[in-house]
Amino acid sequence: MAELSAKAVGITMAKAIERYFNVALFLLVLTGFGMLASTGGLDIPAVALVSFALLVRGYHLASGRDWVIPERLTTYLTLIYVLVYFTDYFFLSRGFLTATIHLVLFLIVVRLFSQQRPRDHYLLAMLSFVMVLASSVLTVGSGFVFAFAGFLLVAVITFVLMEMRHSVAQLDQGQALAQDPRPPAFHRRMAYNLLALAPALMLLILAGSFLIFFLIPRVSSRYLTAYSPTSDISTGFSDHLQLGRIGQIQQSSAVVMHIEIDNDSQGIYDLKWRGVALDAFDGKGWSNSFSPRQIPLFGDGSYRLSQPPKPGSPPGRSIHYRVLMEPIGNNVFFLAEKPAVLQGNYRPVTIDAGGAVYDLDLQHPIAAYEAESYLPEIDVDALRMASNTPSNGAAPFLELPPLDIRISQLAREITGSSPSNYEKAVAIEQYLRTHFGYTLELPRTRPKDPLANFLFERKQGHCEYFASSMAVMLRTLGIPSRIVNGFRTGEFNDLTGQYVVRASNAHSWVEAFFPGFGWISFDPTPAASVPVRNSWSRMQLYIDAAASFWREWIINYDAGRQRNLGKDAASNTRRFLDGVRQWIEQQHGTLLQYARRAHHRIVNLRLRSLGSLVLLAVAVIVALNARMLFRAVRARHLRARPGRAPRESAALWYDRMVGRMAKLGWRKLPSQTPADFVEAIQEPALKMKVGKFTEHYEAARFGRSANDAEALPKLFEEISTR
Repeated sequence: MAELSAKAVGITMAKAIERYFNVALFLLVLTGFGMLASTGGLDIPAVALVSFALLVRGYHLASGRDWVIPERLTTYLTLIYVLVYFTDYFFLSRGFLTATIHLVLFLIVVRLFSQQRPRDHYLLAMLSFVMVLASSVLTVGSGFVFAFAGFLLVAVITFVLMEMRHSVAQLDQGQALAQDPRPPAFHRRMAYNLLALAPALMLLILAGSFLIFFLIPRVSSRYLTAYSPTSDISTGFSDHLQLGRIGQIQQSSAVVMHIEIDNDSQGIYDLKWRGVALDAFDGKGWSNSFSPRQIPLFGDGSYRLSQPPKPGSPPGRSIHYRVLMEPIGNNVFFLAEKPAVLQGNYRPVTIDAGGAVYDLDLQHPIAAYEAESYLPEIDVDALRMASNTPSNGAAPFLELPPLDIRISQLAREITGSSPSNYEKAVAIEQYLRTHFGYTLELPRTRPKDPLANFLFERKQGHCEYFASSMAVMLRTLGIPSRIVNGFRTGEFNDLTGQYVVRASNAHSWVEAFFPGFGWISFDPTPAASVPVRNSWSRMQLYIDAAASFWREWIINYDAGRQRNLGKDAASNTRRFLDGVRQWIEQQHGTLLQYARRAHHRIVNLRLRSLGSLVLLAVAVIVALNARMLFRAVRARHLRARPGRAPRESAALWYDRMVGRMAKLGWRKLPSQTPADFVEAIQEPALKMKVGKFTEHYEAARFGRSANDAEALPKLFEEISTR
């Protein structure tokens, strides 16, 4: 019976391991697919089909049912999908990464419902890791690290159970369990132990991984992002732009970039970050006709985008800033007005006549760069005196397609009383700001003439319509103009000292040319309402700070950052040690001064003063030990007159007796009662004396007998003079 019971326990344990292993392997696949689907890089049919397959497999595990594809059918399906893969690669997805991901998902679905053998388990685990690798290619968000930690936790449990399952399968169940039978609840304890062990292993693996991650810099900031899909934001900053595109971008709150300006810890700047300047208008959209030229690289690794201000130029100030771009699939550097210097690991870099700066390095898409810009102060009085005659080369910025005649009439009505071109530009800017409304709602149908529809029918729109209307009206008045697409300065995060620029901050504005002054910016778009701040907004800043740290120190961690981190660590360590040394020297000097003063006062101290100090010291000592002195005096008084307080004096005399017995070699244990202590004494005469002392002690202590208390001093002397 014992042997049968042991075998039953063994079967129960094997079944428990098998069940937990199947659940853990399913969760491993589910977690890997969840990470891949959350990147947004998968097409909807693939997500729907795999989700349905996982749902069915989860139902089978929960209900204990099982449905297995015949092995021959599995082989045929795999061979057929080889042809499907090439069709997907060349005609459907037309991309290596997407087609390969489809292949991985197909293999996972097939293996989930095929005959489960050890090699199938290893294959499913490997394919789950491939999905995690693909998700790391398709996203650089900080949420990946938390999802990866969850995947790692499930992976640890899965592989531990896989090894246990393999070991149990190789053991002789009868002999092993007969020698060491397990209780029926063994599989439950095993599950609890796994749940406790897996997080510890996961944390150790993560700690080691992060240590290696920071010690070894990334060779390139690109990784496999060449295969990742480009962002829709990139189309809004290309050389061709249809009216309404910026409005579509503004409906997203996705983070585009973080900007950190030197010596700005309060968020005092309200700047515009130039992307692309567009000069050609066809009535429905703008395009860029400028030809870019390559910028030479200086020896310090920087690019000079413009000449430094000449003596006599309008006053202004320079700012130095760092930009951390999100992977939006764009090759335009977003820079503050009048950019002067650009620094970054990009080769080559070009610039066009409109001031747009491009990255042509396919191996290094824009991720992080530094720049310096000059912010001139506008002299309004001097601009009013600027010439109203267009300069040579202004013709491309005056060209217009056939327009509704009401647009030019409106421009003349607005600027009828403005004598200078600058005042005309200001008048149009103010008119658009005050007579039209701002909205991100786009028209349901595209009008034949978008500008006429905006100015005379809808009278509301987003920044593209305001900027385009102003630029066109300026051209009807003979003032060269163009529009610029970029971003407004976003929300300032005081946790990181960075401006958070989102897609909703995308913006279009106008630049007008004035002879002798160059291009001057105007913004006819009404100011948007300031969002209400709440606790969730503050929480978003903390989330953004974590995401910024992830992008800056994980994704863009290279040899330069490693070198700077090492320098900062060495500098901070040296600064800390210097501070400790200075503090020790300061404290040592202070102690020396106190010692010298005390020595001087003691040497020159008079006898009377010394006596006063001695008396004061004695008084202080007595005051500090008053309680202890009071107890000692009271105990002495009670021992001398035990009859006045039998209980207290009996306790004092008993403690004194126990102390004397310890000196005689008989130590009373804390666990012993007085009677037990008497029985433990093996000398008959001494035992009789201590027993008699104990009887009087108990009568005095618990019976409050004064006569028995009076007898204790004499009995104590008899014990002491053994």
